[in-house]
Amino acid sequence: MYAVIKVGGKQYKVEQGQTLLVDRQAVEPGKSFTPAVLMTGGDEVVTDGKKLEGSVTAEVVEHLRGEKLKVFTFKPKRGFKKTRGHRSELSRIQIASIGASKPRRAPAKKAADEKPAEAAAAAPAKKPAAKKPPAKKPAAAKKPAARKAPAASAEDAPKPARRRRTTKPKEDTGDGT
Repeated sequence: MYAVIKVGGKQYKVEQGQTLLVDRQAVEPGKSFTPAVLMTGGDEVVTDGKKLEGSVTAEVVEHLRGEKLKVFTFKPKRGFKKTRGHRSELSRIQIASIGASKPRRAPAKKAADEKPAEAAAAAPAKKPAAKKPPAKKPAAAKKPAARKAPAASAEDAPKPARRRRTTKPKEDTGDGT
């Protein structure tokens, strides 16, 4: 069985017991978490988000830093050179289990429903408090008009395209210059 999970803005196809490097997670090493599950596959493919909720559990094995990346930029014939770089903060996770989420328990039946005669004899039944209906919004209420952006000042306005300067044609003096 496999699953497609979303961790750190990226999607991964995982199987049970698999370890992988993902962006740093805010979970201590040794603790487990449930990533967002997009789908599970195997005998049957499930893509319903409500059924998939909590169906994959992952354990953080360790936190580490990725290899150092160097970024060198330059502009030829100008003498401009700049070296930059970074190291990614990563977490190594292991997929602990893939499976259907835990079935939700049905609400427990009250003893009064099962044996109304015994409950009525023991004590008089109390009426549940009346529920208040949700407040309704008036139908005639209008949304406020969208605010217009303030008029742009001269500094914020985009500058017009620069015109080419035209040169005056040279007069022919006749002396060859």
